[in-house]
Amino acid sequence: MFKDKLKHVKAFIFDVDGVFTNGFIFVAADGKQTRSMNVKDGYAVHFAVKKGFPIGVISGGKCNSIIHRFNDLGVNDVYLSSHDKMVDYDNFLTKYNLQDKDIFYIGDDLPDYNVMKRSGLCACPADAAHEIQLISNYISSKPGGHGCVREIIEQTLRAQNKWMDTDAFVW
Repeated sequence: MFKDKLKHVKAFIFDVDGVFTNGFIFVAADGKQTRSMNVKDGYAVHFAVKKGFPIGVISGGKCNSIIHRFNDLGVNDVYLSSHDKMVDYDNFLTKYNLQDKDIFYIGDDLPDYNVMKRSGLCACPADAAHEIQLISNYISSKPGGHGCVREIIEQTLRAQNKWMDTDAFVW
């Protein structure tokens, strides 16, 4: 049933901290924050963009390096300092003329809860908050920052016969 639903995904929306990262934020003496992200997750995001999937990133974080990272991957819809993720979620849907059923949302903690309940499909990393695991259609075998994004995108693109084609072999 879950694999069949992957065939109908039209767009992805992700949280950042705890999904693309292991949840650790390094803060320098000057207050600047840095995060570590998995390159395989980055490749999968870039490939999904290349295959025509709108991708949104909604984060409560405020660090501009998040914008730079995702812009480098081809993602232009990056919502930072999101106090109510539903507002940014609705903006993304309106921008791309999408419906809830079209969205695959990946989150890991309570600020993601309402969006996950509303989206067509939702998933989380293996180390997501218990409440998030309970509502997820899929729980990755990998924790945040260790390839869970790649796993989820790859499964979706495989279900749609878009994973292993000539576009996969060039950046």
